[in-house]
Amino acid sequence: MESFNYDNKIVRNFAFASIAFGVIGMLVGLLAALQLVFPSLNFGIAETTYGRIRPLHTNAVIFAFVGNGIFMGVYYSLQRLLKTRMYSDVLSQIHFWGWQAIILAAAITLPLGITSSHEYAELEWPIDIAIALVWIVFGINMFGTILKRRENHLYVAIWFYIATWITVTVLHVFNNLELPVHLFKSIPVFAGVQDALVQWWYGHNAVAFFLTTPYLGLMYYFLPKAANRPVYSYKLSIIDFWALIFIYIWAGPHHLLYTSLPDWAQSLGTVFSVMLIAPSWGGMLNGLLTLRGAWDKVRTDPVLKFMVVAVTAYGMATLEGPLLSVKSINAISHYTDWTVGHVHVGALGWNGMLTFGVLYWLIPRIYDTKLYSMKLANWHFWIGTLGIAFYAIPLYWAGWTQSLMWKQFTPDGFLVYGNFLETVTQILPMYMLRIVGGTLYYAGVLMMVYNIWKTVAAGKLIADQPAQAPALEAYVPHKGEYWHKWIERKPIQMLIASAVLILIGGLVEIIPMMMIDNNVPKIASVQPYTPLELEGRDIYIREGCVGCHSQMIRPFRSETERYGEYSKSGEFIYDRPFLWGSKRTGPDLHRQGGKYPDSWHYNHMLEPESMSPGSIMPPYPWLFKNEINTKYTAAKIKTLQTLGTPYPDGYADRAVEDLEKQAKQVAERLSKDGINQDNMEKKEIVALIAYLQRLGTDIKVKQTPAAEVK
Repeated sequence: MESFNYDNKIVRNFAFASIAFGVIGMLVGLLAALQLVFPSLNFGIAETTYGRIRPLHTNAVIFAFVGNGIFMGVYYSLQRLLKTRMYSDVLSQIHFWGWQAIILAAAITLPLGITSSHEYAELEWPIDIAIALVWIVFGINMFGTILKRRENHLYVAIWFYIATWITVTVLHVFNNLELPVHLFKSIPVFAGVQDALVQWWYGHNAVAFFLTTPYLGLMYYFLPKAANRPVYSYKLSIIDFWALIFIYIWAGPHHLLYTSLPDWAQSLGTVFSVMLIAPSWGGMLNGLLTLRGAWDKVRTDPVLKFMVVAVTAYGMATLEGPLLSVKSINAISHYTDWTVGHVHVGALGWNGMLTFGVLYWLIPRIYDTKLYSMKLANWHFWIGTLGIAFYAIPLYWAGWTQSLMWKQFTPDGFLVYGNFLETVTQILPMYMLRIVGGTLYYAGVLMMVYNIWKTVAAGKLIADQPAQAPALEAYVPHKGEYWHKWIERKPIQMLIASAVLILIGGLVEIIPMMMIDNNVPKIASVQPYTPLELEGRDIYIREGCVGCHSQMIRPFRSETERYGEYSKSGEFIYDRPFLWGSKRTGPDLHRQGGKYPDSWHYNHMLEPESMSPGSIMPPYPWLFKNEINTKYTAAKIKTLQTLGTPYPDGYADRAVEDLEKQAKQVAERLSKDGINQDNMEKKEIVALIAYLQRLGTDIKVKQTPAAEVK
């Protein structure tokens, strides 16, 4: 027998970080929910507006709360499954502090409007590089630990950890291919439809391989431990693993149904999404059936209660997701709050409840004590579960209401709700109920914080937990041994096999989009943005307008009647990044250009309710004070030229001059409408107006009556 010590200090560090960032990230989410009902809670401050704190909330919950929770569970279970200490304490510390530094950088940059505008990948290029480096450190530490193990067999949880690491590596690199303009600004290599496909190949699989596969690994370890039962089916876990990682990678295009993405790519996304039901439910059933014979314990043990709800929520979300990928259902759900409700069943139910269960099980063990209060943990469970119901159900109701109102026509063929704002005010009661649900869930989290704090105070951390195990011996295969046993002893082969499986789907979808021009037909009248429009677009991105407005009119009668001609793929060839959006809290803007005079946009941004009474959009007073930053305009033009945007040779040298000319023209039009302001032509509002007035004007479109915004 060899003696060694498990490193519990690194587990403790990630656990505490997960708790702390969970409290912060969920509080920001609650503030965002409040702002949709009470716009005054944007506080008139740029850094606290909904458009800027929404990505802060998603990043804090996904990468800070869940991310630290993943590392907590991986570092605890990996050591015990492999009967060894982590490969390097130094790498463990670099990983921990590096990850927290990245989270801090996100917390600073996102409220400042420094964003790439890619969903779940908003952080700018220096932080992207830092993420890659820290992730590599984690990988070296994990594989170093696997290679020095004292246990031949790699348990199923480790398979999921390996697949997670290689897939997130591939996704992060490809989705963040960009050229820097300066320290806080980059331009993506891909444009328009191509950028959309790559982003949602990443975005969906960030859910798959950051929020799902590592948590399945945690489920396969911690649920049997908590129940003191073996996993229900070894063979089912094999099918679950290989089928899941192969099929999941294809499903990204289902986020882009009925958009300008080619039909073949949309169909692939739908087919593989529906296929996902089988391996996803295989994992869910394997988890729940592990509890066979232990249901009496489930009734009394809050840890198992959390885990049962988590696995059930996983099953619900992974059934609903494929159903939402069917075109007939997606036509109803997309751009509505139905999708938001669906996402939060997974986030609050699957990720949140499993994290809480693991924390309640793990913390007393590494502190050599008992949980301070089982009663308080039970209260947390019931309040949290009730919170999920009050959060998700109103959003489902809101989503169905939105879609029905958007699509309803009178017998004479006119839109019943031609004013988009009517569809917003109708769902405000559902938004209020969502706040109730979020508050309940958050109250449960605060109960957990108190319970964990008291538990820690009553115990003492076993920083270096003594353990013994026999030295690793050469494995001798047994006659008739199950075929899969071979790869379970070969971590490098498993890594390679996982990489091959996830690359097949990615390459089949992405390469044709990059190599075959017919996938994105060109439109001769579509021209690059002018320098002023380019700066206005960057202001639009900075303010997070894409969080509430789409720029993608789908080929439905209800949308073409409301907004105008449906969107064509060739219209987006100069859009870096694409801004199609995922949610319509406000109307689509792709045909916004020319619908309203410049003065309407000016007043709408200054005081939204003056143009749209009852609007929940916040005002943007700083746009009327800040001057257009032209310091990097020439650099942006040069970077875009490098990426193939056909500006004339040497245009960067006169770009600012052209910007100033166009700004004066906008200022003059505003002046004619009675709006006068000192140095108007230098203000950011002018650039934003220029961008909004350009949208959708490159092709001749069907004229429709102007629909009111927010």
